[in-house]
Amino acid sequence: MDTSSDYGDVAVHLSQESVRVKKKLKSIDVIKFNNLDIVIRGKYIKIAEIKEEWDQAVTDPELIIGFLKTCGLHIDLFTFVQRLPASRSKYEYHMEWDSVAALPIATYEHWLNTQISKQARNRIKKAGKLNVEVRQLSFDVELIKGISAIYNDSPIRQGVRCTHYNMEYEMVKKLNGTYLDRADFIGAFFQDDLIGYIKIVYTDGYARTMGIMGKPSQRDKSPMNLLIAKAVQICSEKKVPYLIYGKYDYGKGGSETLKAFKNNNGFENILIPRFYVPLNFFGFIVLKLGLYKRIRDMLPKRLVKVLRNLRQSLFLAIYTVSSKYRRTCDQEKKCPDFSE
Repeated sequence: MDTSSDYGDVAVHLSQESVRVKKKLKSIDVIKFNNLDIVIRGKYIKIAEIKEEWDQAVTDPELIIGFLKTCGLHIDLFTFVQRLPASRSKYEYHMEWDSVAALPIATYEHWLNTQISKQARNRIKKAGKLNVEVRQLSFDVELIKGISAIYNDSPIRQGVRCTHYNMEYEMVKKLNGTYLDRADFIGAFFQDDLIGYIKIVYTDGYARTMGIMGKPSQRDKSPMNLLIAKAVQICSEKKVPYLIYGKYDYGKGGSETLKAFKNNNGFENILIPRFYVPLNFFGFIVLKLGLYKRIRDMLPKRLVKVLRNLRQSLFLAIYTVSSKYRRTCDQEKKCPDFSE
């Protein structure tokens, strides 16, 4: 579907895009409203949101809300955030706080000496002593192959299945090939082997990570700490005031290990307003009952923790069994293809 129309003096373009969700391609509706890309998600509850809300600011929500109510797509809710550095609510819509992991940057020396923990400083020193090197990289075939090797280092990440494992070359290229005109790639190398990488993208007011991963098999060399250090150095030289690393608090199902890593490296939990606007009566009911939230956010925290631990145990058990089977097949020279 690909249609265009005018909404007053505003150009509107409606199309469909394919997005990757858990290794599968799924079509979603995308509305180009002036310079904003609005995506529509959900099967039973349709929620409109800014596709790249970290990069595109909503300056006139009433204009967007008026269009979404009359566009004929039967959208129930519209949600948007205030971008950093604005943290005080500007509007009177229903508001909840969104967590952002933000690192205020003054100078590299200030970050190294006062913003990070002793543990993080020691890991940066350790990586240097082990001759781990960091380099700025071009987005080319060698980098894509290196990223693929990082993805394929382990099918398990933080106790859950890695959705990037066994990803096709073209998908790795597409996933990492966005915003190349305002992005930096940094790689961590041990004996010329890429063991970790980070992609930084620059937008108005801050930079953000859009890819950061290391090889679990090389975790003892602390490549991720060294990558963060290099990213801070580059942002400091470019006078970028903030480096954003996703969310700080992912709620009841979030990883405490990842939160600790961010905290040790100087990232702070900055809260920004997220607004929800019902577009019809059903949307009003959805908002009142909190049905727009993820299921895990509505469950007791203790139950979520139990379920998360069970999931991790299940994935680790499956991985252990499959690894033993692989080794047996390798020994017999009859190993089947596990790529699908």
